[in-house]
Amino acid sequence: MGADPPKDEAEAITREAWLLLSDLVLDNTRRREVADALGISFGSTRALRRIARRPMTMGELAAALGIDPPNATVVVDDLERQGLVRRRPHPSDGRTKLVETTPRGRELAARADQILAEPPAALTGLGDGDLQTLLQILKSIRANA
Repeated sequence: MGADPPKDEAEAITREAWLLLSDLVLDNTRRREVADALGISFGSTRALRRIARRPMTMGELAAALGIDPPNATVVVDDLERQGLVRRRPHPSDGRTKLVETTPRGRELAARADQILAEPPAALTGLGDGDLQTLLQILKSIRANA
């Protein structure tokens, strides 16, 4: 194996790899597929999936989604109107409410997870060796994050 590339070249390679990975994930048609299947926006789906994992306060949800708390309130209000989530008193903080999914909300979150778990053709078309290498690389990235 040769020497490491110069720093500028390594940065360029890292940026190119990140852009390609971002394109694969962000441009994937699954977002539209999920929104169509669930009948709600993908942004609302993201919130529903987070809440389905565990009840959250509005502040926790806003932080998890990377949005402002007033925006989280709008999203939760909409999900609540559709019967997908409900607010309940926080068990240890009377000033706060927890948001949790309803049975219908959990069902839709699970459906979204099924759709999103289906790998795109570009990934399934890789050979076993390439898939194993990619998996090891991604695990290494996650471990170092």
